Amino acid sequence: MMKPLARIVRYRVALILGLTLLAAVLFVPGFVKVTTLSLGLDRGSTIGIIAIGMTVLLIARQIDLSVGSTFALAGIVAIGLQPVVGIWPAAGLGVLAGALAGAINGILVVGMRINALVATLATMLIFRSAAHWLTDSQPLPGTDIMLSVSLSQIFLDVFTLRSALFVGAILLLQVWLTHTVAGRNLFAVGSNAAAAEASGISPGRTVFLAFVFAGMLAGVAGVLQSLITNTGSPVFGSELLVTVIAAVVVGGTRIEGGRGSALGTLGGVLTIASMTTAMEFQSVPAYVQQVVAGVILIVLVVLDRTVRPGPRSHAAAGASG
Repeated sequence: MMKPLARIVRYRVALILGLTLLAAVLFVPGFVKVTTLSLGLDRGSTIGIIAIGMTVLLIARQIDLSVGSTFALAGIVAIGLQPVVGIWPAAGLGVLAGALAGAINGILVVGMRINALVATLATMLIFRSAAHWLTDSQPLPGTDIMLSVSLSQIFLDVFTLRSALFVGAILLLQVWLTHTVAGRNLFAVGSNAAAAEASGISPGRTVFLAFVFAGMLAGVAGVLQSLITNTGSPVFGSELLVTVIAAVVVGGTRIEGGRGSALGTLGGVLTIASMTTAMEFQSVPAYVQQVVAGVILIVLVVLDRTVRPGPRSHAAAGASG
């Protein structure tokens, strides 16, 4: 009796994405145009780049609530330092700021043994406050408006620089998770940290690097957003967290850790991006979009706890999402 429900949970990425696309095609005029698809993929890539880091963290049985604040802070660093060091060095320092924020989270969680929810909730508030302090709560303009135009150029009729970076990074993550020792160690730590340590794996090192990686990816996303908009703002990323987690969980990564895949996250990001684009075409308010993402997240977590599919290899998990 539980088999149909288990099958739905197992293949939920394909099912939800398919239903979303079908509804969008039927009810949203012009949704299937190439320009619309390109726009949706580009905007979804902001979520997607952050979701790459969140996937790694959730597999390790951790979470980072500060990614939205890190996103804003990195963009402010990248824009604010342009007159001092130049555009590209400032962008590099913005990414470094994101990695530093991740390292701070890692130190709190691994070194000081603070629960990840508590630690990253605190740093979420601290990083956001720092963003407001650095900008006096005002947006910062960049030095080259034409750069934002060039970074938004579409090539191959679909991709922008940001969306191409996201797709390339998610494919590299899939290879890393399924074909490297470090990737297998990540699953081991998320499944059972004590057993992983007994087998010679360092859970502390793995978790710390996962936080640094997640912070760096949030920094990359924030820097790209600020360069493309030619603006650094302390309010950027304030509504990203729920959407990012929803995209990762839709893709089959469990909040309880030890299970997930990059290809699943790709499907989850495409689902959320399609849903968001369709709702925007229908003039659905942003707060309603957040409600939809929250409801999806709750439903999927409940389904995961109700029906737990039998154990599979990680490679198989990646193939099916």
